[in-house]
Formats: sequence, structure tokens, C-alpha cells
Amino acid sequence: MAEINLEYYNYYLPLELIAQEAVHPRDHCKLMVLYNEKIEHKKFHEIVDYLQKDDILVVNETKVQHCKILGKKETGARVEVTIVRNLGNNNYETRIKGGKLREGVLLIFKCNKARIMKRQDDCFFLEFEKPLQTKELEILTPPYIKKKVRERDYQTVFAKNLGSLAAPTAGLHFTKKLMSKIQKKGVKIAKVQLNISFETFLPVRDVNNHKTGKEYFIIDKRNAGIINSNPKNIVAVGTTVVKCLESCNWNNDKIIPTTGDSHIFIKPGYEFKMPCKAMITNFHLPKSSLLLLTAAFAGRQGLLKAYEEAVKLKYRFFSLGDAMIIFRK
Repeated sequence: MAEINLEYYNYYLPLELIAQEAVHPRDHCKLMVLYNEKIEHKKFHEIVDYLQKDDILVVNETKVQHCKILGKKETGARVEVTIVRNLGNNNYETRIKGGKLREGVLLIFKCNKARIMKRQDDCFFLEFEKPLQTKELEILTPPYIKKKVRERDYQTVFAKNLGSLAAPTAGLHFTKKLMSKIQKKGVKIAKVQLNISFETFLPVRDVNNHKTGKEYFIIDKRNAGIINSNPKNIVAVGTTVVKCLESCNWNNDKIIPTTGDSHIFIKPGYEFKMPCKAMITNFHLPKSSLLLLTAAFAGRQGLLKAYEEAVKLKYRFFSLGDAMIIFRK
């Protein structure tokens, strides 16, 4: 695969277009339709008009877990700790924001204490005095969202299995009523799971050697059967579903049920295994891994032209923003 210049995936975005709160009802946000480089502008609930009988709508039923805890060092300096992984025996792999940190430092929380046992690159391994309780933790939201987000606005209506540190944001636009309307049209729903890792928040510094972290995923036999009933009519809800599908093996356009850890990084030049019809997605950060994945799916020039039009028409960007559906050529 040829090397990529990350600057080719930059674009102008006024700060006021970064969505700070969800639209209510959630299916009344804007929807951009990108089809053969033609652009249409709709409301998200009108997406039902672009779905056909026997399409396979694939959704990620991962649920965002509480993983952020606020505290301070003994000096009084504030820290924000993100729990990445429970290692057992009150030991956790974490990411920490808050000044200079080193092994041996004691962190103090409202109902707990923890000591930094080891640092490895950007990861901190903490030992807590007692097990962490869910009530001590908050949901982690992206750093560009400055307002407090209600949990119900950061979970999809099909969220089921805890595991993600971030929401599969393309799914946030669906309501139960809209899902019912889609199914009544004859669209089949397949449910997969990919747990979004902390790395989704990190910038791409070296596009040709970027690592996306380890993300647990599962496509079981039942849902693989639904997908395989008409794989050329897959409509993937979000980049996480695309990653999940591409992390599996395919045989003659049929997906093989798989459980494992995905390390896949999809960027322009990537050859897709899945015979996917369309992808629903949000508008992603400049030079981000999710923008690169979307560009691999849609083509860079057409995608950035669509983003330019979205800016002109004041679409709302990023996790709580508006959506687009991209049909492959």
C-alpha cells in the first residue's frame, strides 16, 4: 500500500459547528446522502426512503461503560483517570490527564485511593485500595465536547453489551420508532459487537504506522446468517460496524462467524472484503483515523467535497452531530 500524506485529509471547520449537545428527537438531525458523488439533504428519519426490502442493516450493539473518575494528587493537583482495562485484584490499566505523573504517586478520589505502580508509554497501571464501583465512575466523552452529556444521549437504542469507552455514534440517530418503521419495510437487522477502545480518541501522528489499539468484537452464527442472506445489500451503521465486518474472514462473499480482537486500521488504498452497499456515519475530525476509513470507503475527493458543502450549510460535526449515508460506487 502506498504511503499517505495526512495533510490530504485535512479540511476547514469552524469551531461553532462542533456539536455540543444531541438533537431531540434524535432522528431529526440532518442527513446528507452521498450517491455517485451526487449530494442530497434530508432529515435522518427520511433514511427509510433509501433502504430497500431485503437490505441488511448492521448495527453495533455495544454499550458505553462508565470508565472516568476524577480525583487529585496529594499536592492537590486535579487528575482525570480513564479506566481502560480491569486487570483483577484492584489493578487497572488506565490513561491519566493531569500534570507530571510517576511511579509511586498516590491519587485520591472521593471514595477511593490508588497508587501508580508502573508507567508504560502513555499507560498507567494503578492499584486501588478497594474495587471500583460503577457509581464512582462517569461516562467518558470526547474532549471537543465541553458540555456535560446526558448518558441517554450517548447510548444507542440498541445498546446491550457493556464494553466500549466511546459511543458508536452513527447509531445514535436511530429511535425505536424509526427502527420499527425500517423493519416493517422488510429490512433485516443484524446485530454485531465491537468494543471501541481508548485509541479512538487519539490523533493520528504517523498515518503509515498508526496503531488503533485492540478492540474486542463478535459476530455470532445467527447474525452471520442474517448478513449472509443478502450480503451485497449490507448497510453498515458506522465505522465500527465496518471494522467489525472487515475483521472477519469472508468466503465467496459470505462472512464467517468470528470472535476475537481487532487491530485493523483501514485507510485509503485498503481493499474491502465485504460486498457492502452503503455506510451510515457521522462527520469526522480532520486527519483522524475515522475520516481515513470513511475516505477509503467513499473516495477522498468526493468525501471532502461533501464535507465542504456540509460546512457551508452548517451541518453539525462529530459525535453528537449530523449524519451521512454513503452509497458505494
